[in-house]
Amino acid sequence: MKIDEQEKDILDSVERGEWKTVSDAEKEVKRYKEYAKATFRKDKRVNIRISEKDLVSIQKRAVAEGIPYQTLISSVLHKFVSGRLKDLP
Repeated sequence: MKIDEQEKDILDSVERGEWKTVSDAEKEVKRYKEYAKATFRKDKRVNIRISEKDLVSIQKRAVAEGIPYQTLISSVLHKFVSGRLKDLP
C-alpha cells in the first residue's frame, strides 16, 4: 500500500511512541466539541463596508472553498484575532 508524506509522518510518529492513549476518550471528545461550539457561536451581528472588488474576490474564494462568503470572512477574522493568521509584511 502506498502512503503519502503526511501519512508517513503520522506513522513515524506512532512508531516513535509519541502518541498516548486517552483514558476517557468519550469525555475528551465531548469536551472538545464544546470548545468548538463556543468558538464558532455567532451571537453578534456586525456590518462593515468594503470595496466591491474585495467583496467579489472574497465571494470567489468562498466558492472555491465551498463555503458561504460570510463564513469565510468570519473564519479569517477569528484566525487573525486568535493569532493563527499573521499580518503580512
